[in-house]
Order: sequence, then structure tokens, then C-alpha cells
Amino acid sequence: MGLSKFSIIIGGLIGLVGQSNLDIIMSMGMTLHVVVAMLLIGAGIYTQKKWSCGHDVSRRTFLFISVPCPVCLTALFVSCMILASTLGWSGIKIGIFVGSIFFIMVLCSTWIFRKMHRTPEDLGAVMMFLGIFYLLGSMLVPAYIKAKQLSMVSTGGEVDIVPLLVLCGLIICGYVIGNRRSV
Repeated sequence: MGLSKFSIIIGGLIGLVGQSNLDIIMSMGMTLHVVVAMLLIGAGIYTQKKWSCGHDVSRRTFLFISVPCPVCLTALFVSCMILASTLGWSGIKIGIFVGSIFFIMVLCSTWIFRKMHRTPEDLGAVMMFLGIFYLLGSMLVPAYIKAKQLSMVSTGGEVDIVPLLVLCGLIICGYVIGNRRSV
């Protein structure tokens, strides 16, 4: 629901925000990414601890998983700008359209989650996973950008695929070992 409200607000701001303001917002992206990551990890731990004590706090803590990722917000803003200029619609119409789609998707995913009979402990685990994912993203993206700026000579050929194959092999081994332990 958070993203649907944000998309309506973003739709209203399309005509008001210039490129220079968009650059300022995008420069704060990694800081906001870390803040959202910490909130998600903290809320996930809190949800799991309270559930293990017999209290269901998931009706309040699920709001943290509804907070959109700053990168997604920026992408949503740019997408709404492009869609508004392509269709010739006003920003408010685009915001309501995109917000309605997100609202329907949140309702569908909530319904699916409830049909799968998941517990608040599972919600806490998902929150922690997303928090760690956001945290890793905030560390890896700047490193990737710096690495792209370096002038590196490519070795070429099949040598470039070897690290990827080793990583895939490690992931498959971890999956197999994890399944054997649970049996």
C-alpha cells in the first residue's frame, strides 16, 4: 500500500520536480537504502522475537516491508515521467493509474501469503532477508560503479565465465547440503 500512495504523490510531483532536484534525490539513494535496510532487519528480528514469546505483532511490523526501496522510488518516478510524456496524461492520472496497479498487486500478494498459511516468523525472516539484500546492495553498487570507472583490460575468452561457474557450483552445493540436513 505504501508504494501505491507514493505513486500518486509522485504523479503529482512530476511537473514540479526538475532535473537538478532529481539529481539531489538520487544522490541520497544509498543513505536511504541503508536506513531502510536497518529498519527491515530490526523489524524482522522484533517480529520473530515477539512471535516466539507468543505475541503476534505482524499487523504493525508489516508496515516496514511496505516502505519502498529508494532505488525503486527513483525508478518509479522516472517511469511515471516517461509514461506521462508518452501518453500525454497529467501526472495525477498517471499516479492514480500506477498506484492502483500497485494496490491490486499488494492485495493479491497478501491474499496469496495468507493462503499459504505463513506465520509471522516467516514475515520476520523475509524482512531480514530483504534488509540484508538492501544492505548488500548499498555496499556493492558503489563498488561496482568504482570498478567500472577503472580502466581494466579484459582477458576475453572463456576465462571470464570460470568465477561464475564456481559461484553457481557453491550455491548448488549449499542447497544440496541444506536439503540433506532437513531430511
